[in-house]
Amino acid sequence: MSLPPLVEPAAELTVDEVRRYSRHLIIPDVGMAGQKRLKNAKVLCVGAGGLGSPALLYLAAAGVGTLGIVEFDEVDESNLQRQVIHGQSDVGRSKAESARDSVQEINPYTRVILHQERLDSSNVMEIFAGYDLIVDGTDNFATRYLVNDACVLLNKPYVWGSIYRFDGQASVFWSEHGPCYRCLYPEPPPPGMVPSCAEGGVLGVLCASVGSIQVTEAIKVLTGTGEPLVGRLMIYDALEMTYRQVKVRKDPECAVCGKNPSVTELIDYEAFCGVVSEEAQEAARDATITPRQLKEWLDTGENVDIIDVREPNEYEIVSIPGARLVPKDEFLMGNALQGLPQDKKIVLHCKTGVRSAEVLAVLKSAGFSDAVHLGGGVIGWVNQIEPEKPVY
Repeated sequence: MSLPPLVEPAAELTVDEVRRYSRHLIIPDVGMAGQKRLKNAKVLCVGAGGLGSPALLYLAAAGVGTLGIVEFDEVDESNLQRQVIHGQSDVGRSKAESARDSVQEINPYTRVILHQERLDSSNVMEIFAGYDLIVDGTDNFATRYLVNDACVLLNKPYVWGSIYRFDGQASVFWSEHGPCYRCLYPEPPPPGMVPSCAEGGVLGVLCASVGSIQVTEAIKVLTGTGEPLVGRLMIYDALEMTYRQVKVRKDPECAVCGKNPSVTELIDYEAFCGVVSEEAQEAARDATITPRQLKEWLDTGENVDIIDVREPNEYEIVSIPGARLVPKDEFLMGNALQGLPQDKKIVLHCKTGVRSAEVLAVLKSAGFSDAVHLGGGVIGWVNQIEPEKPVY
């Protein structure tokens, strides 16, 4: 559907701005009026990572007058494969500050506002209130539901994107004109069911593909050009190089934007999404050891069976000495239980401790009461015991 422009035009463009945006100005569908709307627009990008990188660069290049950046993390070397707004010299710096510098290098006429804090229920409404449009570049379900609910309550549109390995998705959620994110995904997936990019990986250039689509949709909404992805989900398969669309209808029973919403204020989104299941939390409560404890057991000859529940490609990157690989799915399907020793203490580990806690719950329910898991996973092991090894 075609929608009216989201923002009013600015009073004028300077001579320098006319020169800079001339390729936009000669497009009839954008023109002087559209470019003035971009200049007057205030857009907030949640995250300056994989999707935030291309989004921020192209929003700035397009002439968006005010860009906000919500980001609390620091640049890590593993980010550089896809987060092109940062460079080698930015490693260890604030992502927000690094992104700001890149944006201002792209377009000195764009005003940048930094929100160097973790977005949560206590600050999201105040932060979002100052912007016309939100671009969601997050990679976790808790923040996605937080962004959605805040936008519905504030009646603001937002452009959503998601990436994983070779697959990408994008849509525009605007409850005034169509569905919201909860109409598409009423409930988050069970804890541990959907791996994150940090666990499963992502093709670096996929971020550019989906991030540029998000910017295209943002420009269309801001200027009233074309037909935004409101009520449509765009699905991109990079391996097959295919794009397809799925219609998304507004759910009249939606908990947030439906006729009788049950969610009328922000909730605890970490609890709602359950990063770790209650069973895993209970199993790990008194059965979590530290890397130093595991190192002491190995040094003293403790009879242990260290089981790495990650995927084979992760195991190839880095492993704990003596650990054997049995991927998590083998336990969830029950195939791995018969091969477990009865005369050794079982120590489970994964990358950071989330997947191993889920497997620990399976083992506890199967009668392996002495099993434990490694808090912090292999990352904690490397940081504390073998810092010369790589992390990912």
